[in-house]
Amino acid sequence: MPVRHDHWIGGKDERPAGGAYLPTVDPATREPGDEIAAGSAPDVERAVASAVRAQPEWARRPGAERSETLHRIGDAIEANAGELMELERACTGKTPAQLRMEADMSAAYFRYYAGVLRAHGGRTIDQGAGHHTYTRFEPYGVIAAITPWNLPLNQACRALAPALAAGNAVVAKPSEFTSASTLHLARLAAAAGLPDGLLNVVTGTGPDAGAPLAAHPGVRRITFTGSVATGRRLAGRRRRPARPGDAGARRQVAPGGVRRRDLDRAVAAAVAAVATNAGQVCSATARLLIESSVHDEVVARIVDAVGGLEPGTDFGPIITEDQFRKVLGHFDAARAAGLTPVTGGSAYTDGAAARGRYIRPTVYAGVPPSAPVAREELFGPVLVTMPFTGEDEALARANDTDYGLVAAVWSGDVARGLRLAERIDAGQVSVNGGPLTIETPFGGFKDSGHGREKGIEALHEYGQTKAISLSLG
Repeated sequence: MPVRHDHWIGGKDERPAGGAYLPTVDPATREPGDEIAAGSAPDVERAVASAVRAQPEWARRPGAERSETLHRIGDAIEANAGELMELERACTGKTPAQLRMEADMSAAYFRYYAGVLRAHGGRTIDQGAGHHTYTRFEPYGVIAAITPWNLPLNQACRALAPALAAGNAVVAKPSEFTSASTLHLARLAAAAGLPDGLLNVVTGTGPDAGAPLAAHPGVRRITFTGSVATGRRLAGRRRRPARPGDAGARRQVAPGGVRRRDLDRAVAAAVAAVATNAGQVCSATARLLIESSVHDEVVARIVDAVGGLEPGTDFGPIITEDQFRKVLGHFDAARAAGLTPVTGGSAYTDGAAARGRYIRPTVYAGVPPSAPVAREELFGPVLVTMPFTGEDEALARANDTDYGLVAAVWSGDVARGLRLAERIDAGQVSVNGGPLTIETPFGGFKDSGHGREKGIEALHEYGQTKAISLSLG
């Protein structure tokens, strides 16, 4: 029998106002999974009201107290990682290594912002001996966190930790396909001492639960990660600007003049992009711009490596049926345009992988820059390569996109790599494998979203600065 998951509102389970539940599916097997509450406007109303009641007292607490609570939530995530991972596996089909990495990062978000909170403060402004002027960092109030299906727990913690650290209350609306881990996170947070009402979770579809949450007058700020079109629709529902998260992202890799060891690392990074969450990551490598002199060698090595990846062991399935069909549709469109992949380009049709939504790792080589597969976000285990002959051409092709979330440059000439990095239109650029972590601000240029997640910068997305000036005369 499938387990039914209710909303989490005001520190307790709450049945959906309409009494209905939505089914989920294990994408690795297509077998039925648990059921989640089908939320609607009355459920959103209850959740926002709960958050409004709880938020002021939380905001009045000293930062040190809020920090201690966040640390305990991080500990709870670590202690209950096995349960969280199993809930996530059941609705995403992710591999054990992927699940472990995401659980560890989820705990790290709370610990990081607990630490940042202890070191964060306002400043004084010198206006002479007769005045005392200073700034305060104050929360918005109630934050709506609308999170996607590709990284459910990780994305939730990425938003919740800084939002709560800043003194806000949160109403989270996870994807209807992957809600269970966020609900369990809320229960763990309550057990760790987070006051009731500060974290509420309403499940359901975007139109039925997400839209009324985004439009609710009690919500002061939205954090959203998903498609550009949905982000714009959510922003359009509000008189105040929403904060759509990093949507429709691309990453460009441009090895040029690469040393042999850097070439090895660049190839490994490209292969990892296929395997990591089966390419269902907004910052995953989608286009590889490769210097003509090494293009064919790099492609051959990548094809050889991805050919050894095993479904279910090295990479998981496509999480939703709609996305599975979209990726296959891209293959059909590329075939109609005369493009043939050098490997992959189809779903698995035999073996255990054929039961689930597994797509063969796919590489299109030497693709024209105007081809749809080179311009659209495929969100699957797909790489597209394009050769270039000089730095200017590489830069022009890297920037010839509507997106600009993450880029990577591999070059034996460090000065050249940094020169390119500073001219690439992307919110993050890694040079020769430079780490991009929780501490580095994450966000995009152009259509890749507004605002920043991660780093100290994320805290400022969830608060506002007030200036206070006192005359001492």
